This record gives sequence, structure tokens and C-alpha cells, in this order.
Amino acid sequence: MKEKIESMKAPAAIGPYSQAVNNGGLVFVSGQLPIDCETGEFVSDDVSDQTRQSLENIKSILAEVGYDMDRILKTTVYLQDMNDFSAMNQVYETYFTAPISCSSSISSCKASERCKGRD
Repeated sequence: MKEKIESMKAPAAIGPYSQAVNNGGLVFVSGQLPIDCETGEFVSDDVSDQTRQSLENIKSILAEVGYDMDRILKTTVYLQDMNDFSAMNQVYETYFTAPISCSSSISSCKASERCKGRD
């Protein structure tokens, strides 16, 4: 049976979805914008800061069920500009240990104008 997961240390869901759900120990986390939950604002316009905040939000959500980033099997990263891939990746790799999860990075012209990186 699926169980809703919520963290007060990550931005609340703003639509008809959950921050995450747990089904028998398999946890699915919704995409996280680089929003600081204390201010409700994007952390900055810098892709490195945005990547760090998005990953911190995910980390906080996983902590609610006692998991850490090493439990992640797959990620999808949306970038407004693929020229930001290197800067995003430099931060991204600091959050994982080998073997690192599978990942896809996608350029999205629909990404928020203020959001240069999204996970």
C-alpha cells in the first residue's frame, strides 16, 4: 500500500501530488525546484546554487523515511540550457557515492525562466 511522504524541510507540493510516496520500501520523489522552503523563493539565479537546493530538498524528503541519497536508483535533470550541464554536474556528483544512480539530463525550453537547473 502506498504511503504519502512529506517533509517540512522541503517545499510543499503545490498541486494534486505528493512530495513523495513509499510503496513497500520503494520511494518515488516528485521533481524538486530549487526553492528554499523557509522563504518560498528560488535560492538564486546560479545553476550551482539551484542544483544544490534541489538536491537538499530531495535529501530532506528521503530523510523522512530514513533513506539517504545512496538509495536513489534513477534521476532526471531538466536544464533550461545544456551549457549549464558542467556546473550542474559538479554539484550533482558531490551528493552521490559509487555506484552512482542512473541519470538523464534533458534540455527543456519550458523550464522556468528563473530556474536554470531542475531535478
